Amino acid sequence: MRFEDRYSRQVLFPGIGAEGQKRLAQARVAIVGCGATGTCVSSLLVRAGVGHVLIIDRDYVEPSNLHRQTLFDESDAAESLPKAVAAVRKLTAFNSEVEIKAEVADLTPENVGRLLGTADLILDATDNFETRYLINDYAVKNRRPWIYAAAVAAYGVTMNILPGETACLACVFPAPPEGPMETCDTAGILNSAVNMVASIEATEAIKFFVGAQDKMRRSLLSFDVWSNDRAEMATARPKKGCPVCDKHEFRHLTGERRAPATLCGRDAVQIHERHRPVDFAEICSRLEPLGQVKHNDYVLKFRRDPYEMTLFPDGRAIIKGTSDTAVARSLYARFVGS
Repeated sequence: MRFEDRYSRQVLFPGIGAEGQKRLAQARVAIVGCGATGTCVSSLLVRAGVGHVLIIDRDYVEPSNLHRQTLFDESDAAESLPKAVAAVRKLTAFNSEVEIKAEVADLTPENVGRLLGTADLILDATDNFETRYLINDYAVKNRRPWIYAAAVAAYGVTMNILPGETACLACVFPAPPEGPMETCDTAGILNSAVNMVASIEATEAIKFFVGAQDKMRRSLLSFDVWSNDRAEMATARPKKGCPVCDKHEFRHLTGERRAPATLCGRDAVQIHERHRPVDFAEICSRLEPLGQVKHNDYVLKFRRDPYEMTLFPDGRAIIKGTSDTAVARSLYARFVGS
């Protein structure tokens, strides 16, 4: 397919043009998270011709994802495919000219430099503030622009962060929100809210890549697609005294705040302390007498009521059926090893 034909309608838009399309082809983006927001924003950017896309995600596809995570289908859920792998398969099918890579991993202080180091822009599609603060630390320290985005229920919020120029995440949220937080599993989510926030995030990314940074929004934008409420808070300047962009205290980057993560509202704990190569065939034969077990090249799933363990090749695991990290660690040690 000719380059001119594929992007002809986009090139007609004055804000992009032929030169902007060439810039998109050279751009490098890292998308952290491949759930609802990540599938939508990656689809938009790959279709737009962003040349190099890295998708980082620690999770696997489940049936409850399918109503809003637009790159996945029933076969992906049946196989429990890692989201990043399933996404790359779909994305490559509709734009083989783009370089798209999957990284099945949790973003951590140990791997953040390796994973984000070549990106021109980092896009947030995560479900937790721990990872967002880590991205913010890395981005501010390395003066790498990134875009914060989140959605739950009918609500969406997004903010452009241009280190040294705008406020950073810690300027606006010095600490994570206190008290119980709504999640997709407790408050639900409208796929239209996700698509709206992802569309805004993708548009801001395209502005950045084509050199239209002066058109990028300098505010925290929030909206509710159900009630039609909308608000903006100015973020055009860094906040004096901010621990990250003013004082350069990168506590999340050094791992001071790192702990086993309880996943978003799913009654599940991720165990990411163990780094070891895992032989799925050996573990499968060992676990078969103890419960239901199956595996493919990417994950091993073991069920022993009331718990379910999903094990990844690098030794990371997600334990469902508990939100107690001590219980999760005990189950991991019992069935995988300490």
